[in-house]
Amino acid sequence: MNEPITVTYDLVEVLKELKQDIKDVNTKLEKLNTIEVELAEIKTEVRNLKEDVRDIKTVQNTLVKEVSDLKGFRSLILPLIVGGISAVIGGIVTAVFRLPSLLLKP
Repeated sequence: MNEPITVTYDLVEVLKELKQDIKDVNTKLEKLNTIEVELAEIKTEVRNLKEDVRDIKTVQNTLVKEVSDLKGFRSLILPLIVGGISAVIGGIVTAVFRLPSLLLKP
């Protein structure tokens, strides 16, 4: 059971393969580092975009409130116009009916 193990590979070839494997791992680690840096940049950009969206939502809510206020004001304008026209018509009718009585008075 304790037979010696014989290796049939050339030591130089094995070392070359190991060296190439180490180079491959280093290349992959460099790519990983690059990806990590880019990921950090993307995270920063996403954070900035979230802040921009938050600001846009605030402005949107303000605009919605202002438009709502304007619509409320617009709904007041129509009754004022109708009231003004009614007052003018009422004045004209009153003047038409009173004018003859004022002109005929001795």
